[in-house]
Amino acid sequence: MNLIIKKDSDELSNDFALWLTNYIAKTLEKQDGFTICLSGGSTPKKIYTLLASDKLNHPIDWSKIHFFWGDERYVPFTDEKNNAKMAFDNLLNHVPVVKENIHVMRTDIEPKASAIEYEKTLRRYFPDADKTFDLVMLGMGDNAHTLSLFPGYDVVNEKEKWVDAYFLKEQEMYRITLTAPIVNAAELVVFLVSGVDKAAALQHVLAGEHEPDLYPSQIIQPYNGQLFWWVDEAASRDLE
Repeated sequence: MNLIIKKDSDELSNDFALWLTNYIAKTLEKQDGFTICLSGGSTPKKIYTLLASDKLNHPIDWSKIHFFWGDERYVPFTDEKNNAKMAFDNLLNHVPVVKENIHVMRTDIEPKASAIEYEKTLRRYFPDADKTFDLVMLGMGDNAHTLSLFPGYDVVNEKEKWVDAYFLKEQEMYRITLTAPIVNAAELVVFLVSGVDKAAALQHVLAGEHEPDLYPSQIIQPYNGQLFWWVDEAASRDLE
C-alpha cells in the first residue's frame, strides 16, 4: 500500500490529474488501449474538469481510453445524482473520446438486469479474470464505504459476481456496483480521499483491525496490482 498526502483537495486534484496523464501515456507506450474505471464524488469531479482543460487534455490519446464506472445510483441519466452524467458533464463531453469506448451502467432497465448486462460487458473485455482494469479510481465515504459497498450489506463480501444491484435502505434507492473480485484484479487501484469528515474512517481502514463488514474499503486489496491512497492533510489527521 502506498500513501500519498497532499496539502488540500485542490492540490490533491491537481497533482493526481498530472500524474494520471503521465501514467496513461506511459501505459499506452506498451499497449494499444487503456481501461479506466471512474468514480463519482467531488474530488473526481475536480479531476475530470482538470483533465478536460487545455493544460492537460493534449497528452492523452482519448481515442484509446475505455471508460467504465465503479457504481451508479439507480436514477435517470438526466438526474444530477447520476455518476455517469457527472463524468459526461465535466469530462467526456469535452474531449475526443470514442463513443463505443464508453460503458455506462444503465438505469433505464431494472437494477438487477442492469447489473447482469454490465457484468457480461466486463467479462467480454476482461476474459482473463486475473487481470482487469488498468486503473480504478475510488472514493471513500465517512462511513468507510467505497463503490456502493456499504457497511452491513452482503455485497461487501461477494466472491463470484463482478457486478450486483441491491436496495440501499439508508438512501431508499437501488445501487448498482462493482464488487471486490473485479476491482482486486485491477493493475492499479487509487483511493482519493479528502476532508476532515473522512479522518476517522481513514484511520480505521488503514490502521484498525480488518473488519470489512464495518469498514468496507478494507475489502479492496489488489491481488497482484498496486494500491495507492491519495489523501489530503485533513483526511489524514488521525493517522500516525
